[in-house]
Amino acid sequence: MTLMLEGRKVIITGASRGIGRGIAIKFAKEGAIVGINYKKSDEKAREVLDIVNEHSKGMLLKGDLVKEDDTRKIVSEFVEEFGGLDILVNNAGIYIRKDLEKSTIEDYDGTLSVNVKGPFMLCKFALKHFKGSDCARIINISSQLAFKGSTHGTAYVTSKAALIGLTRALALELGPKGITVNAIAPGTIDTDIIGDYTEEKKEIRASNIPVGRIGLPKDIAEAALFLASDMGSYVNGEILGVNGGSALH
Repeated sequence: MTLMLEGRKVIITGASRGIGRGIAIKFAKEGAIVGINYKKSDEKAREVLDIVNEHSKGMLLKGDLVKEDDTRKIVSEFVEEFGGLDILVNNAGIYIRKDLEKSTIEDYDGTLSVNVKGPFMLCKFALKHFKGSDCARIINISSQLAFKGSTHGTAYVTSKAALIGLTRALALELGPKGITVNAIAPGTIDTDIIGDYTEEKKEIRASNIPVGRIGLPKDIAEAALFLASDMGSYVNGEILGVNGGSALH
């Protein structure tokens, strides 16, 4: 059986849980060599690595995406270990649920640092390594809230809209260099972000989604696989909504 990502070298941020975990495992099952970035969840990251190693090869890349030295190290350690880089998935993000009155300047700065500055730095530091790849991809994980907005997440919405701007700018700049840049805008996905939802609240949320269910990490992982594989080689600068029809754009 031909694997869709056989031997391709991938770094995935925020890969110890949720969507990042789902992408890491899916990509490994398709033959990718996976760098698992995480900030502090050592045990969960090790669990993901164990699964990745059942199917392919991987390594842990602990680091804080707010710190320039850490982002440089994430890329350099992976490239030193595996000899190159083909795909970067900027998945890590934070969501502080506060309205404007209760939000602090620190909340805002911290959110944009992780959700936008981190991806910017990783793209910058990965660029020279992409030039040696014939299947270079950048995939940014944005959100449907970048289009819909939110009554209690100003910093998060701003950051995810900015990530779409980064995606489009880099698609134009890097496309001629053979590097495609796209984003996925997930809808409501069953991850820690909705971990405090009651079952009743989940049912209400699902009833407002046209396909009638909340998404799963595998739904985002399959979309990412399309963009990362040869099937997505002519897709550049697009924002792929994976939301069950809850946000049309």
